Amino acid sequence: MKEMHLEGIRVKSFRLGRLVVGVACDVGPRVLWLSHEKRPDFNLFGVLPETGVQTPEGFWYIYGGHRLWTSPEAMPRSYSPDNQPVIISMAGKSLTVKGQPEQANSVQKSLRLTPIGPETLKVVHTITNIGRWPITLAAWALSVMRPEGLAVIPVHPSRVDSAGLLPDRHLTLWPYTDLSDPRLSFTRDYLFLRQDLKAKSPVKIGAAARPDWAAYWVEELSLIKTFHKKNAAYPDYGCTVEVYTNAQFLELETVGPLETLAPGSHLEHTECWTLAMVPGNKSAPGKLAELLAQTIQEKA
Repeated sequence: MKEMHLEGIRVKSFRLGRLVVGVACDVGPRVLWLSHEKRPDFNLFGVLPETGVQTPEGFWYIYGGHRLWTSPEAMPRSYSPDNQPVIISMAGKSLTVKGQPEQANSVQKSLRLTPIGPETLKVVHTITNIGRWPITLAAWALSVMRPEGLAVIPVHPSRVDSAGLLPDRHLTLWPYTDLSDPRLSFTRDYLFLRQDLKAKSPVKIGAAARPDWAAYWVEELSLIKTFHKKNAAYPDYGCTVEVYTNAQFLELETVGPLETLAPGSHLEHTECWTLAMVPGNKSAPGKLAELLAQTIQEKA
């Protein structure tokens, strides 16, 4: 472990397998740094220390990197300022980051990162009900990515009925989403959303990914997130993956199922992160997506 400052934010850095992870000390929980030993100075996450939004509770800073929210999104609940010191601990090979209690929201959040392969981390997101009555929510894991890359969501078709007459997939769109936006593209099996530093407006898209993964590719390095969809209700019309982008950043997001937590109980949402070198080009996204799918199969 070593300590450093990243865009003015104090960070503790850890080596987990072949990956380097940097965790913010005084805000969060946030994982602000993620790199591979082959490119140790290439942070896959975006860091945005000044970006945020004014809320009734004060100014909320995004900070960047990876964070844990609760879904569905709401103001001010989703944007409660998380600018208090966190508790960082190592137990065996696992790194845990625990945030301060969010009294107004009746929750406390934590992240636990454990290497399960040389280039793969198991990331467990935990939300605990610290209030006095049951609450219904879903875990929402958001990663602010390095700009100028490409997000990939698989949406492979499958027959619901033997004749193939019934619909099998859906998209979730937000009021500001324009389907003619050139950052969006589609093939038969994949959705793509490109980050563009010259963009004039935000765009967001969501889907129930099939199979259960999503990825972000930038300069031949990719972050692949895998997860397991449960037989349960999901927020945002059934999304398991959502991607948001504007002129500053892109967020690669997974969503867990809606659960009702009794006082003192908790839920967990697990992502597995794999970092892999994947040669390709944003101008040929379909071929790039197939290479990502092949990489997942090889590392399974």
